[in-house]
Order: sequence, then C-alpha cells, then structure tokens
Amino acid sequence: MSARRADAARNQASIVRAARKLVAARGLDVGMDDIAREAGVAVGTLYRHFPTKTDLVNAIVADHIEAIVHAMEAAMARVDAGGPALPELTGLLEWLAASVGEDHAAKAAATNLGSETVLGLEARAMATLERLVAAAQREGSLYPDVTAADLALLVNTLPGDEVPEPARRRWIQLALRAVCPPRG
Repeated sequence: MSARRADAARNQASIVRAARKLVAARGLDVGMDDIAREAGVAVGTLYRHFPTKTDLVNAIVADHIEAIVHAMEAAMARVDAGGPALPELTGLLEWLAASVGEDHAAKAAATNLGSETVLGLEARAMATLERLVAAAQREGSLYPDVTAADLALLVNTLPGDEVPEPARRRWIQLALRAVCPPRG
C-alpha cells in the first residue's frame, strides 16, 4: 500500500473511531466539525471520506454491527467446541443490552438495520443466530418454535439508555422466560 493510501486509511479509521465515540456519548446530533476535530483531521478530509452525515452514520452502524457479528461468531465457536448454547445467547443479550444502554451508536445500529451498508453483515448475523438457536433447541433450552427472527425481534425491543440498567437486566430475564422452557 502506498504511503498516501495508508494515510487515507488511517484518516478514515480515525474519523470512524471519533464519530463512534462522539455519537456514543452525545447521539446523532453531534456536528461534523466536532467529529473532524476529535479525529484530528480537517473538515474537508472528513467530507472526502464521508460526503454526507448519513454516509458517516452508516459507517458507524456497520462498525457496530461488525462487532456484534464477531461476538456472535465467537459465541457459536464456543458452542461448536462443546459449550452450552443458552449461556452464550444470554451473554449476547446482556452484552447488547449494556451496549444499547450506554451507546447511542448502538441505538443507531438497531434503527438502521436494512440499509445497504449492513445487509451482508446482517446476513452473517442471522446465519449465526440461526445456528445458535438450533443448538439451544437441541439441548432443550429454547422452545422448539422459537426462531432466529424471534430473537432478532426481541433484540430490536431492547430498552435503551432512557431505561436504568436494572430494568434492562429485568428485561433480559423476562425475554428469556418467553423463549426458554422451565428447567425441571
């Protein structure tokens, strides 16, 4: 990679990191000037990489969904290695609930699903979630009629930062009761 391309890649990564940090803390109303300043780049550099704020938000959302996909794939790898599926699904729900509660970018990710930027990531996430659901059903820890789409619907209803953390934990307990048969 040429020095110029490497510099451009560093700038783009810096912009996405800065935008993610500021959007997480302040929400989607953060200004492009603030993002450029936080990234240590000129506003023109920011706009060369991301011509519109929508482009930048899509990059943040894709970055966040990529992190979700990696977490799901790591959970599936632990299940494939012989671990139980339900604790992995529970851990994912807990991580997502904490993420949505602390990070406006996570909320943006949840509301921007279906954009062109994230469709490939969504497909990977759903394929992995389908495998986790099947594994949990084989071990009897999920009702047989629960689908990956059902769990995705639950995730889309996660309470956000307006709800205190204890209420988000309670939401997880209630959601799990809805999809998991009672243990005898």
